[in-house]
Amino acid sequence: MSDDAGDDVAIGNETDSKGRLLTSDGRPLRAALERANRRRKLTAFGLVTPLLAFIVIFFAYPIVQMMWRSVDNPAVIEALPRTLDALQDWDGEELPSEDVYRALYEDMMADEELPRIEQKIGPLAVRLNYEVSAARGAISRTSRNVDEFEPPYKEAFMDAHRLWNDTEIWRIIEREGRPLTASYYVAAVDAEYNADNEIVRADENRRIYVSLFGRTFAMSIVITFMTFALGFPIAYYLSSLPMSKANLLMIAVLLPFWTSLLVRTSAWIVLLQGQGVINDSLVGLGLIGDDDRLSMIYNQTGTIIAMTHILLPFMVLPLYSVMKTIPPSYARAARSLGATPFTAFRRVYFPQTLPGIAAGGVLVFIISIGYYITPALVGGQDGRMISNEIARHIQSSLNWGLAAALGTMLLVSVLILYWLFNKLVGTDSLKFG
Repeated sequence: MSDDAGDDVAIGNETDSKGRLLTSDGRPLRAALERANRRRKLTAFGLVTPLLAFIVIFFAYPIVQMMWRSVDNPAVIEALPRTLDALQDWDGEELPSEDVYRALYEDMMADEELPRIEQKIGPLAVRLNYEVSAARGAISRTSRNVDEFEPPYKEAFMDAHRLWNDTEIWRIIEREGRPLTASYYVAAVDAEYNADNEIVRADENRRIYVSLFGRTFAMSIVITFMTFALGFPIAYYLSSLPMSKANLLMIAVLLPFWTSLLVRTSAWIVLLQGQGVINDSLVGLGLIGDDDRLSMIYNQTGTIIAMTHILLPFMVLPLYSVMKTIPPSYARAARSLGATPFTAFRRVYFPQTLPGIAAGGVLVFIISIGYYITPALVGGQDGRMISNEIARHIQSSLNWGLAAALGTMLLVSVLILYWLFNKLVGTDSLKFG
């Protein structure tokens, strides 16, 4: 005889002195069942362990690394420990004393047997250059000639580069001489530190990130609405067809998944450009003049059109999966009770599609908010999104700290919006098919 909790537990006919049932091998039945349950749980955990390891290594760990990089600030501490100690008594008003310059000389000479540019001075120059544009050149030039410096070191550093005669660089060294920094997040919200180390708004011509975040969210909302407006009638039509015809048309919906993203985006460039197919057709039909061609590429319009086409299946599939489960008899019953077709649709059919609408909207919005390739190819300057700026800092400017701060802010923003969505709508109502 076996138990549901453990097929290998055979119940015997004997009991112990306390009246507890025993298994066929003489063990207490309850203990045997608990042992069997533990073995089942361990087996199940062992089966999912590879998946958990994959998620931790390739998903969770990179996210944690990104968030840590946005506040990690080791360059100044590792390169200038003596200088930071000497700056503790600096008033921040006048140029530092000779002792500070001597400490700077000792820090730059400390690794004279190592390739200083690659070991510590190089990362220091890159880090300070994020704050002052001339810092990289000043530190690189100084480090190449520092072994020739003689006292007084203050005059030697001033002669090496004009930046050492500016209190700004010293304030930055003092401020960034901490293991953690908020500078990347300050820059990510279009702010900066003034001479008193207070956070103030950056110059107007340097305020780009806040507007990019706003543009990203606005365009994602528009794209989500466009996919809904186009996807709802498509899903409704598919759900009303016989299965054989619906499956045939579903191939057309899934076709974008089988085509390279670069090919689809390039096709839209051909269609939308000034001398493209759409403008040539409108001119040929006499709807617009040859000098009045529509500007639909390298702007927000091109980004919205191309991304709507690419993300449309993510809206159609959840809608179709929900609509297919709605019995047509509901709408017929409403019409038989006197409701008009529109009223039956509005009050009976449409409310039942809300789980599919919510699921499709979440999918499209979250995917579009972090999209990169399509805005980069067809967006131009006006159609860029925050993901393009993150990629620029990673690939070109190499300001990985700022890229990590922007990425972290984007991630937190999405999580907050998802939390609000869960509070207002509830994720338990989503149906993805």
